Amino acid sequence: MSKPPANDSRMEKLVSLCKRRGIIFQSSEIYGGIGGFWDYGPLGAELKRNLRDTWWRAMTRERDDVVGLDATIIMHPAVWKASGHVDTFADMMRECTVTNKRVRADHVDPQSGSVMLFTGAKAPNGWGLERGLTLLMRQGEHIESFRKRVRLLVAQNAGAAAGKPEEIELLGEERVGVAEGSVDFHPETGGALNEARPFNLMLRTYVGPTATENDVAYLRPETAQAIFAQFKNVCDSTRVKVPFGIGQIGKAFRNEVTPKNFTFRSREFEQMELEFFIKPDEAVKLIHGRVASWSEGTDLSEPKPDWGWEMWHRYWVAQRTAYYASIGLGADVLDYYWQSKADLAHYARACVDILYRFPFGTDELEGIAARGSFDLTQHQVHSGKQLEYFDEELKAACDAMSGEQKKAFIEETYTARTRPEITREEIEAVCAKLFKGLYIPHVIEPSAGLDRLALAILASAYDEEEVTDEKGKSETRTVLRFHPRVAPVKVGVFPLLKNKPELVAKAKEIVALLRPHMSVFYDETAAIGRRYRRQDEIGTPFGVTIDFETLGEGDGTQKDTVTLRERDSMSQRRIPIPELLPFLLGKIL
Repeated sequence: MSKPPANDSRMEKLVSLCKRRGIIFQSSEIYGGIGGFWDYGPLGAELKRNLRDTWWRAMTRERDDVVGLDATIIMHPAVWKASGHVDTFADMMRECTVTNKRVRADHVDPQSGSVMLFTGAKAPNGWGLERGLTLLMRQGEHIESFRKRVRLLVAQNAGAAAGKPEEIELLGEERVGVAEGSVDFHPETGGALNEARPFNLMLRTYVGPTATENDVAYLRPETAQAIFAQFKNVCDSTRVKVPFGIGQIGKAFRNEVTPKNFTFRSREFEQMELEFFIKPDEAVKLIHGRVASWSEGTDLSEPKPDWGWEMWHRYWVAQRTAYYASIGLGADVLDYYWQSKADLAHYARACVDILYRFPFGTDELEGIAARGSFDLTQHQVHSGKQLEYFDEELKAACDAMSGEQKKAFIEETYTARTRPEITREEIEAVCAKLFKGLYIPHVIEPSAGLDRLALAILASAYDEEEVTDEKGKSETRTVLRFHPRVAPVKVGVFPLLKNKPELVAKAKEIVALLRPHMSVFYDETAAIGRRYRRQDEIGTPFGVTIDFETLGEGDGTQKDTVTLRERDSMSQRRIPIPELLPFLLGKIL
């Protein structure tokens, strides 16, 4: 998995633009903000809505084999016990021994410098600290700058009781060693880190008025488990048949130890997940006599009845890649990481991470996992409810088999088992279910983060270029090159002059024509070139200018036409008003 150097300057400019133009704000900013939480402003809300709509359309409305779900954020705590989140959903965390700040153990970069020890600290007001402090004085850091930093950390940790940081006296200073490439010091404070320990990422809350341990519930850390919990209800209430999927978009919450990289790693975020339920390979073989195997160049355009989990997994990787291309994220900005066996969750057969080349480095945009039957099996065991699926086609195929054929199938399945600890008795029990037409479906799970996708779209769209105006003056144009499908504003409408009522009236007619179909921004202030620049900066793909020729002045040949400007090329052309709406709809849908 490649990790290109971070482009901090580009990221800083993007973050600044997001605040300045109302795309993303720090949550609770007037109170100093709250780490890991972000608010989307007027343009950001439109961007996210457009991304949701493109995902929902691609994954549900344009398919016959996927239905939707909108489940609650808080579910019965037993759901999270069954899924393993209560016991195992944790990151390894280390804590700074000076400030108690936490950091993920795998997020500590190697550091070098001198290891410094202080036996304590005191202040003129009588406050004192009677414990040792171990910190790293980084290579190149001046000793006085280091001491000033330590006094500030001590004061921040002690609060008002310690008084002014500059009055704190550090006691018993001693250089006790040298660190080379050490990961035992906090990346921000330089304080020595304690031993790593698991830190559960679920956010707890209480349901009911008493707020006791019996009332503990959790804000969901993922949207997937609700889909598994409602699998049987969806099957019973619709006409879906395996293979089929259930898709959901919704909020999820994780108590991240170190939220970072703007909105990339947050404590509140939105997921777009599909659980696609497929027949186990054994059922496919019983029905069709074979399971199609994948090889380079295999046609994945249309699913086939004899596909097993590997073909379905490859199919969904291809489908998700095509989706990203449709909204402007092509092969030039995406990478793929096929997880090794050591990387995989214990229940997974395969997982590929679709990666995006963010300014801060290449990182995960979406994971597509072959999860086997783990989730439905867990919920069946813990709930006591039968979640097996009855497959009529499988039952008919097995009824046509002889006893000898069934015995041969059992033997073949036992010999081909991938986990040697599975016993013959277990294989026989599974096969007995299959012969009755019953199985727990396996799952392919494409899981994407909406906030990460929005950040990737912003990062990919951001551009600066030198342009020259009609007077020969050069300037830097900041532009967001959004794909028209996802742009927050689709078209800007501009009367050439605001003090000409006939131009303004015609412009507002154009707004009324377009607004029922798309987001429109009307602007009549400032010079027309300045208005174009403002729309470029928020990524509006098209501009429509109403001028005197629109009204029929001049030779009258341009009456009822407008000037259409395209953002990326800045080219302009005349287009008849009746053709304007069909043209724009063809670009944004």
